[in-house]
Amino acid sequence: MVMRKKLWRFWGVAIAIAVTIISCHSLPKSNYVTVKLSGWGGSPVEQKLLKQVLQNFEAKHPKIKVKYEVISDQYMDVIKTRLVGEAAPDVFYLDALEAPFLTSQNVLEPLDNYITPEFDLADFEPNLLNSFKYQNSIYGLPKDYSTLALFYNKKAFAGAGLNTPPQNWDELRTYSKQLTGKLNRYGFGEMPELARQAYRIKAFGGQVINSNDYAAFASQQALQGLQLVIDQYRQDRSSAQKSDVGTNSGSEMFGQGKVAMVIEGNWTIPYLQETFPKLEFATAQVPSINDKKGTMVFTVAYVMNKQSKHKAAAWELISYLTGKEGMQKWTGTGFALPTRKSVAQKLGYDKDVLRSPFVSGVNYATPWQVGKHPAAIINNFDNQFISALLGQQPLKQAMLQAQNEANQQIQAMQ
Repeated sequence: MVMRKKLWRFWGVAIAIAVTIISCHSLPKSNYVTVKLSGWGGSPVEQKLLKQVLQNFEAKHPKIKVKYEVISDQYMDVIKTRLVGEAAPDVFYLDALEAPFLTSQNVLEPLDNYITPEFDLADFEPNLLNSFKYQNSIYGLPKDYSTLALFYNKKAFAGAGLNTPPQNWDELRTYSKQLTGKLNRYGFGEMPELARQAYRIKAFGGQVINSNDYAAFASQQALQGLQLVIDQYRQDRSSAQKSDVGTNSGSEMFGQGKVAMVIEGNWTIPYLQETFPKLEFATAQVPSINDKKGTMVFTVAYVMNKQSKHKAAAWELISYLTGKEGMQKWTGTGFALPTRKSVAQKLGYDKDVLRSPFVSGVNYATPWQVGKHPAAIINNFDNQFISALLGQQPLKQAMLQAQNEANQQIQAMQ
């Protein structure tokens, strides 16, 4: 009897263990997929907003978790290193400036096969979408953008008897002279970097780079646009750089009243409203040059790592963030502009008093892209153009030197 009880106890324990083992094996290892998303650090407001949008995504996609990582320093260097080491995130930000190089390196997943008719690709602004195409394939979907527009001080304009913003560059120079002369006050704030000059180079038929990605900004046509900047600064003395007035940005020198006009991005609107709440300002499209409308456009896309092990989930994330619902949540506060035409209309940005000039400029804007070797182009241009602006050498000499040095560096990288 005792022996039988022991046998029953043994079989009971054995069955219990067996049931436990079978149960463990029948459970899935994980009931969700984790997608890693990387971007650079923005303002606290931007970070908070993105986290809210990601929470909305997870609520709608309970089987996908998003691990968001901020790379706060040397963003592209980190991303490139991780791509080489096959340790890059599933999805990450890609600035249009870096897109020509990265899309040509076979490290990004083409998105064409993921895009369905319901996604409504035609809703995107073509000028923005084209920045992330390579050999007729789409490698990124733009999440937001900003063009440049003219900001002007309404009180300063009224004081000078000016009722409307300048329509062309001749008018801007005339206005600038009329607005110059008060204590610490210039008519116009100039940003000499190539990122703010490329559309002026194009105004007379010039180009920043040629079809082979070599620097081409020293042509006579390019010099015509750049000479406008030099003349206003050196002859008229009605414009100032940020260093001339002890500020760190164009937005700051305008906000502090050091200049009456400045050409800046959409990000300047919330900055001025928060930092200088009493400032009365308005915006307008960038004045035309040589009877041609022009401005710059800056945009960033979400792209997928070609080595991602969770491509289906990664696409779900990208398609939500750049879809109509996700984009409306992301751009609804106005600190960033939507790349979808329908979202811009729904939010009323095409009719917004301050933001409509930015929306109007997106169709004719020059995308901020300078080929596969941006550092060589930008660094050489910026160094030499500032030298010409300060009168240290003639503009043509400065640009020829910058062009030659840039092309030597590019040739060495080929």
